[in-house]
Amino acid sequence: MLQLVFTLDYEIHGNGDGCPLELMVEPTDRMLDLFDCYGAKLTIMAEVAEILRFREHAVTTGRDQFGYEAIVGQLRRAVASAHDVQLHLHPSYCRAVYRDGRWQQDYASYDLARLGHDRLVKLIGVGKAYLEDTLRGARSHYTCSVFRAGHWSMHPSRDVVEALATDGIRIDTSVFKWGRRDSLVKFDYGAAWHRFVPWPIDVADVCKPDPMGSVFEVPICAEHRPWWAFVTLYRLHRMLQSRVHRLGVGYSGNKTNSISSITRAAGSAFKRHAWKLDFNQCTGRQLVRALRRAERENRGAPCALPIVLIGHSNFFTRANVRNLRLVLEYVARRQNRFAFARFDEVDFDAIRRGFHGARSTDNA
Repeated sequence: MLQLVFTLDYEIHGNGDGCPLELMVEPTDRMLDLFDCYGAKLTIMAEVAEILRFREHAVTTGRDQFGYEAIVGQLRRAVASAHDVQLHLHPSYCRAVYRDGRWQQDYASYDLARLGHDRLVKLIGVGKAYLEDTLRGARSHYTCSVFRAGHWSMHPSRDVVEALATDGIRIDTSVFKWGRRDSLVKFDYGAAWHRFVPWPIDVADVCKPDPMGSVFEVPICAEHRPWWAFVTLYRLHRMLQSRVHRLGVGYSGNKTNSISSITRAAGSAFKRHAWKLDFNQCTGRQLVRALRRAERENRGAPCALPIVLIGHSNFFTRANVRNLRLVLEYVARRQNRFAFARFDEVDFDAIRRGFHGARSTDNA
């Protein structure tokens, strides 16, 4: 059986643009209503650095301009029902100031994995404590035990993995196999142990398993696919929105010239790329076919395995609702093969015992 874990990065636009009520609360309400119709479970990856800035602004000005109370109310309602809330963190917001209609961020702190052990322990600890203090009134046994790094930044690994263990975070879900970035963050997950089967992390390299590792990597499910698999209207919408709300406004670091950008894009057309199970950008039919492929790949597995899908509240459109409904309906009708799950419903002890026998994904 495959356990589907739907994760939602709960945030405004990456460059600090946007109204949280429109980009976080309203689209997430639509998702929660949809999931409740099918008995599905949503894991909201709450970007706590942003939320704390919204709270500070409300306290300082006396005006809840960014909907802080609505955000907290939504998160509490989610954990009080079948859903979950876990920790997402863009450290560039920790020192952000609101100016000229945008949250001006500290881009020197954008690449989370390079902040150093002590600062990471503090940042992750503050985020975990905030969620637990805020949400335990809604669910007494609530625990923050899952983390997703801002912009998936988990390389270099040692400091961030050790910080997660120190702060009592037992699951990371940032890695996606074949993923690469070389701009505001830098990572290469080409050698990740598997495209969706979890592994206990080797502290020196998040991509490698260590049977004694205390933190599990539960990767965002991905496939290695050619460029034409990425051609959807939903992905085009995401690209256009990303251009309008361009990441790095105010960032003064190195910029790539247009000629080298064109050369790189031309070369990448002949390569395969990481195709995440992203319910903002994929069609419902694409996601269903991907679930069937994952099921065939792990037929006969000794235990249930999680499949992590990803979406973003700030890009969740009404068109996405139609595609997501198709996926939820497909899963709900096949409960002998698939289940809706939260991370706390995955049997990591069984996965640890059996992961030696799981087939590592080809790194080619």
